[in-house]
Amino acid sequence: MATLDFLNGAEPATRGPARKPAAEKPSLIGLSRDEMGKALVEKGVSERQVKMRVSQLWHWLYVRGVSDFDHMLNVSKDMREMLKQHFAIARPEIVEEQVSNDGTRKWLLRFPPRGAGRPVEVETVYIPEEGRGTLCISSQVGCTLTCSFCHTGTQKLVRNLTAEEILAQLLLARDRLGDFPDRETPAGAIVPSDGRKVSNIVMMGMGEPLYNFENVKQALLIATDGDGLSLSKRRVTLSTSGVVPEIYRTGEEIGVMLAISLHAVRDELRDMLVPINKKYPLKDLLDACRAYPSLSNARRITFEYVMLKDVNDSLEDAKLLVKLLKGIPAKINLIPFNPWPGTNYQCSDWEQIEKFADFINQAGYASPIRTPRGRDILAACGQLKSESERMRKVDRMAYEAMMIAGHGEDD
Repeated sequence: MATLDFLNGAEPATRGPARKPAAEKPSLIGLSRDEMGKALVEKGVSERQVKMRVSQLWHWLYVRGVSDFDHMLNVSKDMREMLKQHFAIARPEIVEEQVSNDGTRKWLLRFPPRGAGRPVEVETVYIPEEGRGTLCISSQVGCTLTCSFCHTGTQKLVRNLTAEEILAQLLLARDRLGDFPDRETPAGAIVPSDGRKVSNIVMMGMGEPLYNFENVKQALLIATDGDGLSLSKRRVTLSTSGVVPEIYRTGEEIGVMLAISLHAVRDELRDMLVPINKKYPLKDLLDACRAYPSLSNARRITFEYVMLKDVNDSLEDAKLLVKLLKGIPAKINLIPFNPWPGTNYQCSDWEQIEKFADFINQAGYASPIRTPRGRDILAACGQLKSESERMRKVDRMAYEAMMIAGHGEDD
């Protein structure tokens, strides 16, 4: 596989060594300040010290990005020993790291067992762009939605990720990209907001975030906390296929930007492409969007629309799309379909995508065509799937050989 990646122009994949799981300890990552304080008190930290200790830990975990208690330089040795004995802050194991020929990075991460469960794996993708870097984060292992055009949807749901595991993807990416300040610099020095490699995050990886609402909420509130990771809520986007009851709560309780995986403008087609539509049809979904808190031209909803040849890409579809979105401050992201082994769909012709985009633009909606990124490492939109459920090696090699030969090019 590494040879084929190299021929594609990608850096060879790197795999981490197999590690025996350590004895499970509760992690401090992903806890709220109150939860962290209670955990410390239970291990003997006095009530009068707990606020200071939580503040120290929060700084080291989320400003400095340490993953070893011994690196917490202003914490006493006795305190560090207690923390090491009772808690964990380690990063997940990197099973595989791939770098696309366009600079996109994909990590396959393995998390240790939870309770009586087994280790699980998820994929996280980093997309560098001019002036920003976007991290695509997973919320579940697998997915329940079975969207017919999505590779992730072919993997059955294993379990929800915890708040810790969601945040760990961001922390690990910042580690690998050198996005945390040097521990030896003065305590007040942090990475400036305009110099971050990870400036934006999108909950668009594996899984449906709103089927894991509480863990996603806790992770995103920590990611946007001003005294820690300090990401702007306007630079955090949660994408849903349309879990209508949780959409309003997302705006009220998390306050991040919203994206809707739309992909069709008629219920009968969306029932096939995005089966959750049978439960929450288009009218209910768009009513929920109109009621999204703080919706305005400055806080538009993004509607994602994958372009499938002869399926949803006609000018009549474009006209119905404009009609459906009337009155909703919106942007429409047109996504050229990203191929994966075994799919029966094809990407729309580029000329047709441009015609579709032009019509929507003329109707007053921004409709950027998303540049495909990371296709050569199966890191593009709709292609994520963890190694534990990946296609057999021969299928993967045949697919990559096909792409090298130039077959399957969509544009």
